[in-house]
Amino acid sequence: MGPYFFCGIGGSGMLPLALILRGQSIKIVGSDRSFDQGRTPEKFSWIKSQGIDIVPQDGEGLTKDFTALVISSAVEDTIPEVRKAKELGIPILKRAELLAKLFNQSQTSIAIGGTSGKSTTTGMLAWILSQADKNPTVMNGASFLNFATPDSPYSSAICGDPDLFVAECDESDGSIVLYHPAIAILNNIALDHKPVEELVPIFRTYLEQSKQQVINLSNNAAANLYREFISTSLTTGINHPTADINATNYTTLPLGSKSWIENRRTGEKGDLHLSVPGKHNVENALSAIGAGLLNGLPFSQCLDALSTFKGVARRLENIGEYNNIKVIDDFAHNPDKIKAALSSLNEHFGRLLIIFQMHGYGPFKLMKDELRDAFLGGMKRGDILIMPDVLYLGGTANMTPTAAEFINEINERGGIRGIKGQWFKHRDDIITAIPQIAQPEDRIIVMGARDDTLPIFARKLLEELQSQKGAP
Repeated sequence: MGPYFFCGIGGSGMLPLALILRGQSIKIVGSDRSFDQGRTPEKFSWIKSQGIDIVPQDGEGLTKDFTALVISSAVEDTIPEVRKAKELGIPILKRAELLAKLFNQSQTSIAIGGTSGKSTTTGMLAWILSQADKNPTVMNGASFLNFATPDSPYSSAICGDPDLFVAECDESDGSIVLYHPAIAILNNIALDHKPVEELVPIFRTYLEQSKQQVINLSNNAAANLYREFISTSLTTGINHPTADINATNYTTLPLGSKSWIENRRTGEKGDLHLSVPGKHNVENALSAIGAGLLNGLPFSQCLDALSTFKGVARRLENIGEYNNIKVIDDFAHNPDKIKAALSSLNEHFGRLLIIFQMHGYGPFKLMKDELRDAFLGGMKRGDILIMPDVLYLGGTANMTPTAAEFINEINERGGIRGIKGQWFKHRDDIITAIPQIAQPEDRIIVMGARDDTLPIFARKLLEELQSQKGAP
């Protein structure tokens, strides 16, 4: 198999797949626009250290020697490698097509699907299986904090047994229907890249192609689909009258939460301690427990493993604190994720300074009203929504609506409730402004997707606070 050329190799979906293939001793070469632009140089240095060559995205590195050019669904036909592959007659594979090929060949394949919570659920299941010495191969869209080390900071893949394959499966481009899992998790269905009515038949096909299912009954759209899979599914829920794995007595803790979990199929019960906050993470944990049970693991072993789960990168990740001001980094970028993040943050005291960078004009146009309502519904008096311009990395996007227009709507509708919005054309201007805005007990949350520099931006915010506030 191979060699493969990965176009956009630094992407959250591309990199872990490349690492899994490299772990199987397959030659990988890649290009990335961010590499050419000098963005996240430390990331590309690390990728090179894994035995992967990085070349400029000019088409020159692609030769007839390659089995295929691997691209994401976001790559346009104007990219030099795509044009070159067509000239040379090199097959062009979507990332999901190659992943599905590896996944479907696995003896035990576990897919994690749903609009929200996929990366965290994948991380939880990976930790449960690893703690049980199952040595899974895992493909995720975010780094596992439990597996991250100074030598391996981008730990979004685990190269283990190819016959136990766990994968986060994306519905945004419809590619989730390529997978035929032994166990299919469905966390939820909500507006993101597509309206719910378009997502339901996609998720139905995904479930139909699986042998067993884990379905979250706390999500109405997922619960509606469950009726078609009663005989083969295991169900989960919070305070739910019929869910097989049910959580009650949710209690917030200074770091995370505690819940009482009952396995109604066996009568087993126990405490679930999580160090990641929010009810949505209890739902994620129940999905991971369900998949663990279907894979033959003891109920108590699943609970024990989750008590030491550290989370995944950019999911309400605590970057640091200075002068009682916390900086938090989060991947929230659609209405459902934003509601969940704000709900978790509001379990604790303190004003929220939310810095939200929209990840593209297309999704912004689709979700603008729902995004606005998610912020207005989750913010409280005194909270501030701060936005730079919409992320634009090139291409043919129609550059509307704008972040400035969105902030105007926030101020028009939220002003009477003491909710404010501020727009900055350039993101770096926020770094210099934030020390004048932030006060002790505030929490600064950096929200957004698709931009690898957001974690760097979050760290710069913390550094600016330290320097401006007279840190030693």
